[in-house]
Amino acid sequence: MAREFLARIPDEVAFVEVHPENYVGRGGLYRRNLDRARDRYPVLTHGLTLGFGSTEPFDRAFLADVRAFLDSVNAPWHSDHLCFGGAGDAFVHDLLPIPFTDESVKTAARRITEMRDALDRPVAFENLSYYVPLAKDPLDEARFCVEVAEHADCAIMLDVNNVFVNSRNFGFDPRKWIDLVPAHRVVQMHVAGHLVRPDGLRIDTHGEPVPDGVYELLDYTLRKLGPRPVLLERDNDIPSLDELLAEVRRLNEVYAAATSAGVSSVPSTTTTTSTSTTTTASTSSSHAEVAK
Repeated sequence: MAREFLARIPDEVAFVEVHPENYVGRGGLYRRNLDRARDRYPVLTHGLTLGFGSTEPFDRAFLADVRAFLDSVNAPWHSDHLCFGGAGDAFVHDLLPIPFTDESVKTAARRITEMRDALDRPVAFENLSYYVPLAKDPLDEARFCVEVAEHADCAIMLDVNNVFVNSRNFGFDPRKWIDLVPAHRVVQMHVAGHLVRPDGLRIDTHGEPVPDGVYELLDYTLRKLGPRPVLLERDNDIPSLDELLAEVRRLNEVYAAATSAGVSSVPSTTTTTSTSTTTTASTSSSHAEVAK
């Protein structure tokens, strides 16, 4: 897909998003593809391994490598997840939720501040999907996210699909979740598709097309919070580039209708698929890391 994308340089795409973990200490085809994409698109970055809920200390050498990479692509901010991914020497390669407690707020705020200082740029956290109840009132997650953002004085990378998935699994109105989020804290948004099991449980797989309910919630969110870069994530069962770009065009339509504007000065939306190297983006974009 990388070759096709870089040969076509689609006009629908406004920016690309990449995972630094795919590039640190790595050159060759990955970096060449990214440099070619950078000739045409701005680059945003989103991490996978430095969750803000962990109590393990950061690897300072790795943070320095991440900063060097962010500097090299002129990333305006960097985001990672409000989660933990392991303990001690064990790393589970998943995004594990943290309890909505004062202790978690302090832990996350401390790590966000430490990362911001190390990377020398603004830092944002992404809200998670989760599959067991973490509070009597599921809207406590939104209140928890706001408290972390206020305590750390940081940005939120708002995953609209995760809000929608949690709302269907735990029976709350996702618009009320969005209503609790201060607009000035949100720097970017993600959308994606998800799996619906036969028993009705929804799982955030990034392996299906974006459903109507997520588009509708995105429309509500953009109208409520205003224009932000929007990324379409597709990490599994990746379709053809033409199918991804069709989703990007639909996202662009939702974005334009919700914001009463075309392409904003900041990339509005993007399309990415985490396969390897480069992510693609658009006015309404999608996320696709492509190195093949």
